[in-house]
Amino acid sequence: MRKILFGLVMIGTALLADLQEVWVTPDFIEKDIKIIDIRTPSEWRETGIVKGAYTLMFFDEQGRFDIQGFLEQLNKIVKKDEQFALICRTGSRTAEVSKFLANEMGYNVINLRGGVMKLRYEGYKFVPYSK
Repeated sequence: MRKILFGLVMIGTALLADLQEVWVTPDFIEKDIKIIDIRTPSEWRETGIVKGAYTLMFFDEQGRFDIQGFLEQLNKIVKKDEQFALICRTGSRTAEVSKFLANEMGYNVINLRGGVMKLRYEGYKFVPYSK
């Protein structure tokens, strides 16, 4: 019985979760949606960040991650049913993290494909990162 109940909960969570993937553009950045930058502090310092973005590292420089710590910090920024977007350097990290957040954790997330590099190519002006 517990396995059936667990299965139903997981299916329900997956059905409620929403994952979208969009190519990031300067126009998208101007929308009223929270953007979470999951790059590392050295990357934030190197390029700057999207104005108004929240900096919340997922993978450290060695590729390690702390899912529980990340989720605790994420839940201080967004509600589980609130739509938000993830950005990284090129969209590779956010592709994996957004799938996990939507499919396994039930968040309503947008993966910003192309990431910071695409925005930079399109002439977007980043703001300096400061703690």
